[in-house]
Amino acid sequence: MDVPLSWQLAKLAVSIGIVLGLSLVAERVSTRMAGLLSGYPLGTAIALFFIGLEISPGFAAESAVYSLAGFTATMALGAGYLICGRHDGLKGVLAGTAGGLVAWWLTSLTLTRFELDRLSGTLVTLAAIFIFTWLYRHVPETRTKARSGGSRWQPLILRAGLATAIVFLVTGLAHVLPTSWAGMLAAFPISMYPLLVILHLTHGAAPAATVIKHYPAGLGALLCYALCVSLTYATLGLLWGTLAGFAVATLWLLGWMRLQAWYGARRATGS
Repeated sequence: MDVPLSWQLAKLAVSIGIVLGLSLVAERVSTRMAGLLSGYPLGTAIALFFIGLEISPGFAAESAVYSLAGFTATMALGAGYLICGRHDGLKGVLAGTAGGLVAWWLTSLTLTRFELDRLSGTLVTLAAIFIFTWLYRHVPETRTKARSGGSRWQPLILRAGLATAIVFLVTGLAHVLPTSWAGMLAAFPISMYPLLVILHLTHGAAPAATVIKHYPAGLGALLCYALCVSLTYATLGLLWGTLAGFAVATLWLLGWMRLQAWYGARRATGS
């Protein structure tokens, strides 16, 4: 199927906007909040929506079932990046990227060997969230510091290029791959990976590690989104299915933040 130019331009604009917004959060607010927002259905929503638009809503709904388990592969990518990308600068970015992609591919290859459904895919990722959260418990918290001077054009171009390349690669490969691999690709960290590269290059490996540390905690919203669209794309259509997915994900995220606030207050009072 030939993809209209207007759809291609829409993918370009949305991808750039999301990655830039997430990067601003990391620089202006905190890397912890950026890590949580990386788990919000941003890149996955773009990928599944355009897969449904370019191929069919039914294909996107079936792919979303495998995306539920595919978030485990995304966490594996983060772990591989964390282990291999310990050095600052381009050397660390390249080593982290190589380690992360190998970990993602091996995990995805393993998961696609199984016949997954909504329940099993969700349970796999829930188990992985607990495991990675426990493994990351000693990773130190590092805030980014505002950088004075220097050109912002280079990081802007890098953000735009990475986001666009990943979105176009994911949605393009979905045309020639089965739903299992299309779902795994849709779960690829389209918004988180460019953020890691940018933070790593501009602020060093420590802030990137902080984003990876908090990424699993934000995945509940992604699970809610993927589960919702897997049920609604074929029945409600892309527009209403996407809106329903964002509504469910937002409700989960608000509840999660309220729970964190309650837990933090309880720890502060020592009860």
